[in-house]
Amino acid sequence: MPEPLMLPPGAPSARDAARAVTLGVLGGGQLGRMFVHAAQTLGFRTVVLDPDPASPAGLVAHRHLCAAYDDVQALDELAAACDAVTTEFENVPAQSLHRLAGVLPVAPSGDAVAVCQHRAREKAHFARSGVRCVPWALLESGADLAGIDASLLPGILKTATLGYDGKGQVRVEQPQDLGAAWAALGRVPCVLERRVALQREISVVLARDRAGRCVHLPLQQNLHRDGILAVTEVPAPDLPGAVAAQALEAAEAVAAALDYVGVLCVEFFLLEDGTLCANEMAPRPHNSGHHSIDACDLSQFDLQVRVLAGLPLVSPRLHSPALMLNLLGDLWFAAGDHTPRTPCWDRVAGLPGAHLHLYGKAEPRRGRKMGHLTITGASVAQARAVAAEAASLLGIAPF
Repeated sequence: MPEPLMLPPGAPSARDAARAVTLGVLGGGQLGRMFVHAAQTLGFRTVVLDPDPASPAGLVAHRHLCAAYDDVQALDELAAACDAVTTEFENVPAQSLHRLAGVLPVAPSGDAVAVCQHRAREKAHFARSGVRCVPWALLESGADLAGIDASLLPGILKTATLGYDGKGQVRVEQPQDLGAAWAALGRVPCVLERRVALQREISVVLARDRAGRCVHLPLQQNLHRDGILAVTEVPAPDLPGAVAAQALEAAEAVAAALDYVGVLCVEFFLLEDGTLCANEMAPRPHNSGHHSIDACDLSQFDLQVRVLAGLPLVSPRLHSPALMLNLLGDLWFAAGDHTPRTPCWDRVAGLPGAHLHLYGKAEPRRGRKMGHLTITGASVAQARAVAAEAASLLGIAPF
């Protein structure tokens, strides 16, 4: 496969056709692991930069640079080894991406990642994109605390940075509770969001290339428990066409306003009154898009590789209805037991349409994402029935 056709003009491999194309990723978690698998399917070499010597992606990549994300020497080594670099999570230092971008193509950009790293910047970007989000306020100081509008309560107080999977969040019922909630979060910068009556949660996973072309996965409906995604169903059941079109238009507007390149997920609340609000975005493949590995002809990781390598984007086709169940470390522990046990994977593997993905993490911990299970079926009803059986076998709460 001629290398000059597989990367943007001027990329290192376009000048050095004798060298295999190598794609790098900052971050060695499960998203990096699945990106590496997708890249290797197309014959690319892969390099992972991650400080964990046992990182899931590092274990399967051609090369693992075991170093901090801001280690200048390691970043320069990554740039020298690769033809293009991506990231698998949003909390890598934006300045590291900027440094790499001075040498080779990087997608997404450091500027885009910096927006997604801070909830207030993210919400301001939604507004610039013409996309509605729930009412909110920034809390950074005692003066901010005194000036919070009581109409935002009851609400959810969230740390402005480093919050994910329900971490860094406190529910607040009354104005007099807000100070204690902020203290519990360490008085770090936070955003307070008004709690809203939800009909459901949906997400859009799209890929956007350097020319601005967008493709997307089918819209997903998501169920969260304790702030962590538990179940994704695709296609989103009984979603009105107008709502689906509005979500796609909003997600593409968010990406375009960032001049985004890469895979982006935008999560939405569909309120009980039928209106749509953006919740948050992730500058990477997303947990809710994992079904695409088994239910679509192109996965979100295939799209990530295509964008990074300059290959054509093709709209993914959903060939099977599917439900995806997150497999958390809790499944390894019986009630009241502190000794992990192996879940009944043999029984799950015997279910029709079951696709088990374990991430290679050595230590199960409660709340830790250890894998996912996708159930595909000939019909939505069949996929739902088998997914319910799998949940029962594993001890996952009904949905």
